[in-house]
Amino acid sequence: MDNRLAFLRTVAPFNLLPEEVLSGLGELLTEVQHPRETLLYQQDVTKLRHLDIIVEGGYETFFFDSEQHKRLPELYGPGTCYGGMSILLNKKRSLRTVVVLKGTRVLQLPRRDFRALCLAYEPFFTYFTARYGERMLNEEYAHFVKPDSPPQQNFLVADQLFSRRISTLEVRELVRCASQEPIFEAARRMAAAKVSCLFVEQEPGGPIVGYCTDITLRDAVLAQCRDARGPVGEVAATPLVSINQDAFVYEAVLRMFQTKTRYLLVENRGEYVGFLSRNKLLADLAQSPFMFIQAVKLAQSTRELKRRWEMVPDIVNQLLSRGVKADIVNQVITTVADTIALKVIEQALAELGPAPARFVFMVLGSEGRKEQTLATDQDNAIIYEDKANEQRTMVRDYFLRFATRVSDELNHIGLHYCTGGFMAKNSKWTHSLSYWKGYYRQWMSESNPETVMQMATFFDCRGLYGDFTLIDELQGFLREELVQPLERFLFYMAKNALQYEPPLTFFRGFRTFAQDGQQVFDLKKAMAPIVDLVRVYALQNRVFLTNTGERLARLRELGVFREQEYQELLQAYYYLMGMRLQKQARQLINDHAAPTNYLDPKKLTQVEQVTLKEIFKVIGDFQVKIKVNFTKSF
Repeated sequence: MDNRLAFLRTVAPFNLLPEEVLSGLGELLTEVQHPRETLLYQQDVTKLRHLDIIVEGGYETFFFDSEQHKRLPELYGPGTCYGGMSILLNKKRSLRTVVVLKGTRVLQLPRRDFRALCLAYEPFFTYFTARYGERMLNEEYAHFVKPDSPPQQNFLVADQLFSRRISTLEVRELVRCASQEPIFEAARRMAAAKVSCLFVEQEPGGPIVGYCTDITLRDAVLAQCRDARGPVGEVAATPLVSINQDAFVYEAVLRMFQTKTRYLLVENRGEYVGFLSRNKLLADLAQSPFMFIQAVKLAQSTRELKRRWEMVPDIVNQLLSRGVKADIVNQVITTVADTIALKVIEQALAELGPAPARFVFMVLGSEGRKEQTLATDQDNAIIYEDKANEQRTMVRDYFLRFATRVSDELNHIGLHYCTGGFMAKNSKWTHSLSYWKGYYRQWMSESNPETVMQMATFFDCRGLYGDFTLIDELQGFLREELVQPLERFLFYMAKNALQYEPPLTFFRGFRTFAQDGQQVFDLKKAMAPIVDLVRVYALQNRVFLTNTGERLARLRELGVFREQEYQELLQAYYYLMGMRLQKQARQLINDHAAPTNYLDPKKLTQVEQVTLKEIFKVIGDFQVKIKVNFTKSF
């Protein structure tokens, strides 16, 4: 007993207690010995029944992240105690995972007696709370002790947002006038109807050819000192953007952001039945992801854009946890990334001055397919119009400076450089239209494994900013080229789709490789065969949609895929995409770690394992189809 008392006098915070209290603790303590190394407590799981005071040996303590990697390891040796902060500040659950070392001996103070000491002696209690406060100043420690809770703002106002159709909304009535009516009369009609948008007809009762808004009247009439008695058709804005009333509400909002329009015509059976105002719709969806996109659009600085991009994992996590489909989550991520890129592009143009030629800034790869994840990088290029010889050097120098500024700013925000160099700042991927046509012709005529990889990347392209007719012209050229016999080209494209085999062994187990001490497979590579095989059929059938799901739907319409094949591929692709997004969001939010595509099959539920095996079997079957259709003659 005397030995215990002498020992306690050396242990903080017991050394703060009065002598008479210390002398009475001896009979409350229980001695426990651990002859071998064992897992003693699991973080945030094991309830502690006592405070442990280590006499000999030690406790190896750490946090496990979602990949079961040890984080912030710390050794508790003789003369230290473990469990005080857990009992007081973590609902009695162990803050850390604890492995007891072989030959460890501890004295255990029952939980109720420990709490009684805390209530009776403030310095004793303050020792644990102060220590907890100091630890919580460490961002990584605080993250594991209390994982970031979802923001107070709920980005989903209701599940109905993603199941509700436009036909259930109250659309605004169309206010119209003929293109020959004077501007002031159009303004009067808008004032009388209390609307900020009026639609302009070619003639009374004729087709709608444009629209006029409050901003139109300000910028095109007042700011230009234009005569308000002139025809409204001269100031009408275009293009018109419309959507079918059977579409979902989220599709309407995404289309508004993607086309940068504030007003969306609603059609039913080929007739316009009203319109939607973006501001009105967003007000109704005040806590939706789309209000976040609007906040990105209104950001005034690079710092704010960076902060907004860092919030995206929280939004993704909330969407997935509410059962929102992976393809919708892809669209939200892509729309945010597009909005950020547009802000950066506009800022670069403002700083460098107007472009010396018509151009289009296009995005490629997963961004081009609108299938971005949280582990994404930049893939972009520039096409500009052909200029006279004496202007070529000046034009090219401008666009390379412009591309470098855009790419550097995006990297700073968090949309990192492409490791493969597929960026407009790379002089190889900023060229005139005629030069790009030469690239496409060469890739198809001189087909080899390298050129088809480049073709695959640049076939998945879409315009983000500028004159989209340049992409239209390039695709028109490609459409004509694809009429030619291209067996060798399609052979190598098919070989590309066969490059990655589904990670299944002969006995239907998972084929894995070692990564950071775990046996994993690569989810991105597991999905790649679906993207690749759909792309091959899209090229063969001259389908220029970029999104994998949209390509699949069009190929089904053309009879390339049967309904069952379409459903199997679609469900397989977006199931894998959902797993990939969930894993990346968890790494960013829970682990403060860079997102990866590696997955340890041992951490999956039985249902998830069975589902993945069936998916990989589907992919394998379709690879056989590709092999038969495209490679049998070589």
